[in-house]
Amino acid sequence: MEVVIGVLIFVIALFAVITLVRSVRIVPQQRHDVVERLGKYKRTLSPGLNLLVPFVDTVRTKVDMRENVVSFPPQPVITSDNLVVSIDTVLYFKVVDPVRATYEIANFLQAIEQLTVTTLRNVIGSLDLERALTSREEINRHLSGVLDETTGRWGVKVTRVEIKAIEPPPSIRDSMEKQMRAERDRRAAILTAEGVKQSQILTAEGDKQSAVLRADGDRQARILTAEGQAKAIRTVFHAIHEANPSQKVLAYQYLQALPQIANGSANKVWIVPTELTRALEGMGGALGGLANMVGDLPTGKVDAAAVEREAAEAAEAAAKEAAAVNAQVRAAEAQVSGDTGPRSLAAPPTVPPSAALGGADYNGVGEPERA
Repeated sequence: MEVVIGVLIFVIALFAVITLVRSVRIVPQQRHDVVERLGKYKRTLSPGLNLLVPFVDTVRTKVDMRENVVSFPPQPVITSDNLVVSIDTVLYFKVVDPVRATYEIANFLQAIEQLTVTTLRNVIGSLDLERALTSREEINRHLSGVLDETTGRWGVKVTRVEIKAIEPPPSIRDSMEKQMRAERDRRAAILTAEGVKQSQILTAEGDKQSAVLRADGDRQARILTAEGQAKAIRTVFHAIHEANPSQKVLAYQYLQALPQIANGSANKVWIVPTELTRALEGMGGALGGLANMVGDLPTGKVDAAAVEREAAEAAEAAAKEAAAVNAQVRAAEAQVSGDTGPRSLAAPPTVPPSAALGGADYNGVGEPERA
């Protein structure tokens, strides 16, 4: 009897514990439990401590109210230009009504996956490959609109749909890589040509500016040189006319300048006729006559008109004598070219400066005999 009473007490205690456990339900945050009473929806348990009628109320489903992320496997889709591409999608959704998510559809996650695949095929089927690769935002918006409209009656909110990857066939990828490589090469060639063009333009501008500056510098240098020469000539001319040197000295200076004229780079052959002595004597006489025109003593005051007149007469006399010497040289060249055998020309006699200056004491001493 005591054993029966002990077993009965144990059964009653166990029943009380089970009843207590089934009547108390603790729901965590961001979760809702759907409760059915005798197979019919009764209520939804909110987060916290909740009491149930034991053996009458049961929890049908435990719905997670947080936002969920689902990545669907790659789906083959045909584009409008008959190319098969593989598309990976990522879906973001959350349950807003646990009752409808439980009773309106059996498996809302599978339904969302199939709806995404069919909608994606419809959208990609109306686009070609190039537009499908560059229109991800448009595809995402279209998918989000269709899924949100359809899943709204299921108590599910699709927050975002993303196209993770669009993989064209390998042959198409090779063609696209070749096309992109050719486009990059074309852009590189254009940029190189633009750089060469700009470099040449800048080089030409620099050469132009340097040439202009160089020409301006040469012009300034020539102007300064000419001004310096003019100033030097004026200084020398003024000094000569202030000193009023003797014409014999000027004639002697002229004779000293003749060897410098003969040493020019263009003077290769000199034909000296015997008549050159008489020409030099004539020039000396002319210069001597000029010496008799003006006194040898310097004067303190210079007459500018007289100096110009004297310079003009001296230039005219020198020009006449030069013409006579040139005619004699031409005649000598004609004689030499007309001879059939070799002919030696006698050296001209040395004319002292006193004879060239018109001195009366020169009597021909030291003159060699003519051949």
